[in-house]
Amino acid sequence: MTVFKLPDLGEGLSEAEILRWHVKVGDHIDVDAPMLSVETAKAVVEVPSPVSGTITALHAQPGERIEIGAPLIEFEVESGGDVAVADDSGTVVGHMPGLSDDDSAAAALEAANAVTGPRVRAVPAARALARSLGVEVGSLTGTGRDGLITLDDVMAVGLPARGTASKLRPAPAERPPAAGGEVEVLRSLRRAMAQSMSLSRDSVMACSVFDDADLHAWGSGRDYTTRVLRAITAGVRAEPGLNAWFDGQSQSRTLFEQIDVGIAVDTIDGLLVPVIRHVEKRTPAQLRAELDRLKRAARDRTVAGEELRNFTIMLSNFGSMAGRYATPIVVPPAVAILGTGRVRRDVIAAEERVEVHSRMPLSLTFDHRVVTGGEAVRFLGAVIADLELPE
Repeated sequence: MTVFKLPDLGEGLSEAEILRWHVKVGDHIDVDAPMLSVETAKAVVEVPSPVSGTITALHAQPGERIEIGAPLIEFEVESGGDVAVADDSGTVVGHMPGLSDDDSAAAALEAANAVTGPRVRAVPAARALARSLGVEVGSLTGTGRDGLITLDDVMAVGLPARGTASKLRPAPAERPPAAGGEVEVLRSLRRAMAQSMSLSRDSVMACSVFDDADLHAWGSGRDYTTRVLRAITAGVRAEPGLNAWFDGQSQSRTLFEQIDVGIAVDTIDGLLVPVIRHVEKRTPAQLRAELDRLKRAARDRTVAGEELRNFTIMLSNFGSMAGRYATPIVVPPAVAILGTGRVRRDVIAAEERVEVHSRMPLSLTFDHRVVTGGEAVRFLGAVIADLELPE
């Protein structure tokens, strides 16, 4: 009998929700055949079978949330089957569609460690935070299922040493007996957002600057978002240091020539950030087509996992709904995010007369550990200069 546990799907969280099983007890399944669909914090992922054999038990039902490493399914493996899965395996054994090469390599390393020696079980985001705080994960006691180390476990040990213990875990508010309202446990995208924002709070030195771009020279029918994407390219050419990643542990940064913009998309389930690749190489029509495709996929929850990773800079066009200025949040390892507010008609002084111009409010947040104030305002100045061109 072989027990297969929920693998690390490369999304950085400790759990997933079962959407649907493609098999039932008694079914025969071949290795790498689709076994079930799970919803992670970012996307819907098909989990393949790690073996060829007969299914003898399912350990979770649709709608249930289970943690990484929890028993998922049991098989009666065929004699001489393709793959054998150890009872303590928590990684993908078959082929996992949608994972990047880095994720596949990590899964292979995890499997090798299971054979050669014990490995501390921790969610990927907890490992990354532990590295940034100088905490040895092997010294921690995990509070997750079967001792899985979570983000909270790392923060409880790593951050109090920096004098933040009193702020890290505030006592839960006591609800008056007569108070109404329904308690809702965060899940899926909202849970991912909470963890990403906590990581940003604890590891980014955020600073924001604000200004406006005068759009008076524009003609009618302009596409605001594609123009902003072009302007981001101009900003990166002026100051490449904002199109970068920063590693606080090694005190090193990586500057990218390729501009991959993560665009915040508001969905009914929460926030998703699909990535439009090679912005610097695309025409306005190509940018618009890709934007529309990614937004549809994000709202339908059909966006592929690889389209949600590895942005080099971020954009939040919150002004399409409301709001003039904001302090957008940088999500590490990126170092900058540009926010665009609602375009308004402003009264301005133009030489010796008063005119009414359309102006776009801009809010730039950057990680001041690695980006200087001068670099940030030069980037913003280049963005404004490009936006103020007629074409």
